[in-house]
Amino acid sequence: MAGGEAPWPPLLCRHLLTLRLFSLFLMISLPFSTAVNITAVLSAYTDLADFNRLLVSTSIPVELSGRSSLTILAVPNAYLLRSAAVRTAAAADIADVLRYHVLLEYLSWSDLGRISSGGKLVTTLYQTTGRAAGNLGAVNLTRSDGGGGAVIARSPSPFSSSNATVLALVGTLPYNVSVFAVDALLLPSGFDLAASETRPPVGVNITRVLVDGHDFNVAASMLEASGVAAEFEADEHGAGITIFVPTDEAFADLPATERLQSLPADRKAVVLRFHVLHSYYPLGSLESIVNPVQPTLATENTGAGRFTLNITRVNGSVAIDTGMVQASITRTVFDQNPVAIFAVSKVLLPREIFAGDAAAGASQLHSAAAPPLDPIALPPQGADAVDSPPARLSSPPGAKEEVAAAGAVAFGGRVLPVLCSTASLYLMLPLV
Repeated sequence: MAGGEAPWPPLLCRHLLTLRLFSLFLMISLPFSTAVNITAVLSAYTDLADFNRLLVSTSIPVELSGRSSLTILAVPNAYLLRSAAVRTAAAADIADVLRYHVLLEYLSWSDLGRISSGGKLVTTLYQTTGRAAGNLGAVNLTRSDGGGGAVIARSPSPFSSSNATVLALVGTLPYNVSVFAVDALLLPSGFDLAASETRPPVGVNITRVLVDGHDFNVAASMLEASGVAAEFEADEHGAGITIFVPTDEAFADLPATERLQSLPADRKAVVLRFHVLHSYYPLGSLESIVNPVQPTLATENTGAGRFTLNITRVNGSVAIDTGMVQASITRTVFDQNPVAIFAVSKVLLPREIFAGDAAAGASQLHSAAAPPLDPIALPPQGADAVDSPPARLSSPPGAKEEVAAAGAVAFGGRVLPVLCSTASLYLMLPLV
């Protein structure tokens, strides 16, 4: 040691090394602690394959990816087959029933054993959609025979006949996720899956809704002229759709440099698809959305990570950021499952198309002779698309580059920001 200082005792060195390694472990592991890939958890259990397959067909895995305390009431294949209505029910109804099987609280087997005779009311993912009246989106966990018997999950409604008995604990990831097998599909109060196969299609005339709204004549005429309106209405019968419609004033406020009306027909159709989410989201769901980056109908034709919208809350309102503009929802135009239509304050311009125009406009400030940048090439309208479901969680275009520019490190397939905290500086101190 310099200056005649005595060397540190070996035991102290070992303790310091252990402390530094533990600090490094915490710094690396904490960003992952809240991430839950529920379909990956369930895929380990073959008896739950059908239930997991239903989950994958909905947006539920994306809705859960930011939550860290969950209890899943999963229906094994043999019991799910008894629910014949599952094969014919509307996709939107199935999604809400599955949301009702996701309890937003981590419960262990011993927690179920401590349930009192009065029962325990637990909030579900379905409750967060805003489509359940009062507390009917919650599940009441009780014990048969007043205590000591099997645990039964049922609706808190006294008039509901739907219930499911907990069979066993399938698996657990303390203290984030537990999976219990139940002997039946649990239905929220008021649901009748058996009747959904005879339910007439909604058939909302989107163009007519916009015309009746009086402030959406430009959007209505563009939808009708492009033929995209019929495409949207066909998508109603899947998981539903959510449409963000710019007002006439929003179209009038478009800067002259953003040449929307002069785009070719196929690219104009892409811009219209960019205003639509391929799931039904009422306003309450948008206000509490967990994963802000959402794919649009335009994403499906161009690949994951492109044509996404960033949905957040700003000053108490729902804000929609495209990377080019930020708009806000000004009012609800139509909301009836499976179709939600919201008025937005600005035309949603995808940067995959309009970033070239912005760059060209900026370059003209420096050189009038500079040629405009050609927008990114897109497949023509009607081009064959890859027959695969769209990615439900994707990064906005350019996100990886932005992270790299800020300084990042790769770890296990994820990108982590470089940590410059006091703890990381401490790690660089020499032991001797």
